[in-house]
Amino acid sequence: MSNTFSVFAASALAASLTLAFPAHAAHVAHAMGASKVQEGALRTHLEFLSSDALEGRGTGQRGGDLTVAYLESQALGAGLKPAAGAGFRQSVKIVGVKVLPDQSNIHLEADGKTLPIAFGRDWVWAPGDGQASRKIDTELVFVGYGISAPEEGWDDYKGANCAGKVLVMLVNDPRPTAAEPARFGGKAMTYYGRWSYKFEEAKRRGAAGVLLIHTDASATYAWGVVQNGWGLAERFQPADGNVGSGVQGWLTEAAARTLFTAGGQNLDKLRAAAERKDFLPIMLTAKLKGEMKSAVRKVEQFNIAGLVPGRDPKLKDEVVIYSAHWDHLGKLSATGEIFNGAVDNASGSAALLAMAKAAARKPARRSQMFLWTAAEEQGLLGSAAYAASPLWPLNKTAADLNLDTLNSVGATRDIGVDGSQRSDLGKTAEKVARSMGLHIDRADPDLRGDYFRGDHFNFAKAGVPAFSIDSGHEFVRNQAASMAKVEAYGKRYHQSSDKYDAAWDLGGMTQQAQFTLNLGQAIANAPKMPAWKAGDALGRVRSAPTSAARP
Repeated sequence: MSNTFSVFAASALAASLTLAFPAHAAHVAHAMGASKVQEGALRTHLEFLSSDALEGRGTGQRGGDLTVAYLESQALGAGLKPAAGAGFRQSVKIVGVKVLPDQSNIHLEADGKTLPIAFGRDWVWAPGDGQASRKIDTELVFVGYGISAPEEGWDDYKGANCAGKVLVMLVNDPRPTAAEPARFGGKAMTYYGRWSYKFEEAKRRGAAGVLLIHTDASATYAWGVVQNGWGLAERFQPADGNVGSGVQGWLTEAAARTLFTAGGQNLDKLRAAAERKDFLPIMLTAKLKGEMKSAVRKVEQFNIAGLVPGRDPKLKDEVVIYSAHWDHLGKLSATGEIFNGAVDNASGSAALLAMAKAAARKPARRSQMFLWTAAEEQGLLGSAAYAASPLWPLNKTAADLNLDTLNSVGATRDIGVDGSQRSDLGKTAEKVARSMGLHIDRADPDLRGDYFRGDHFNFAKAGVPAFSIDSGHEFVRNQAASMAKVEAYGKRYHQSSDKYDAAWDLGGMTQQAQFTLNLGQAIANAPKMPAWKAGDALGRVRSAPTSAARP
């Protein structure tokens, strides 16, 4: 699509499209009480949202501002009512931090010698507390996985004083053993394995920073993803003071070996020791020294929230939320390279627009909110801001159904609902799937910790039953070729090659959107709101009151 294609031209084109959804899907939508999602409209939104005109929808960039304006205009055109008071925008105040490696002299030093570790190639770092300048001269402590989990009988810290020190940690969580096959979720990653938890735990212990040891297997993504997210690109943090430790960084495995070897220690042996409950923190002989400089600025971004009011006099005070993040990695100022993020997550944002138009044609008993969140790529910041200041009381929010990185390959015979089993949403999802002639994709263990990586997680932490709807993996046509396309996307994840292709078969994406709308309307029309399964830790705050007012 041409870079000169305007928001207004896209709006007009979206309004003019009336391409029909397949007859079977239309029948299913009617049976579920939902209107059909138009594939043509979805494609138009997807093409524009992932075009160079929006410059990768970067947080704090012009492309992000254009995206917000587009979503706002399209939400209005779809028939949504403003959900954020008089308008569609909910403010998300954050701080942008861009590291300046050429002006910094931060380095790792052992026996008075600087280790040959280069920024970008071997390690990346950034201030976790939004400071423009920070002088560092501190010891390093290897703390294994950096986990304190009483329910697992696990404590990597063993009472060690971490105040003022930089903690070196492994990514992920301890692996299951023959004696304890279910520890830390078995093969699945728990929240303890996520880098966000490790930074949070370090801050609680007064650490000066964290250096995470990256491997493709433990992080579940390549070093290039870390480079693009933590290197020269600007990163963002909350502006409310709820920020991390002074230094947040990553080391390649090779750089970590250099660091440990310089102190006469063996990384492999220490990694093996970290798999045991009796692991003890180990002081390294190397130090982190120098001055770290960054350009810091205050930024205001926006969630976009539109409403389809409920038609039931009582149940309309409760709401079902559909969410998708609108941001991606934007445009690199140094090179002009654009990270279009067609699949991640122009797909989810486009689907929400198409769903909103369908939902507005046929309201449910409960209200329905369509929420496009900001700054997800920066650590779920937009959804965190919503959960902290909800536009609708959380204890009257029935569910959040999140869409992120949708199917661009083709229709499937199954649908992914991992995480729904933690609440009543699981049974409802199965019923909706059957009504559409689908079955539930019995997913493999969540090796990537995907449940903790999406915007739905901030709703779940606030007590709202929530999960992301994923693509199935049993394709209607050309199974081998289709799976090859799925695997090929893994190499484009968070790369500038994640671009829109007019040849994409959007039957699967439309199917995913229709399933989500059908599920949301089934929840919105049910007599009761869904409940968490008994004993689920995320359900403990479900009944807590909130002061947020209903619009």
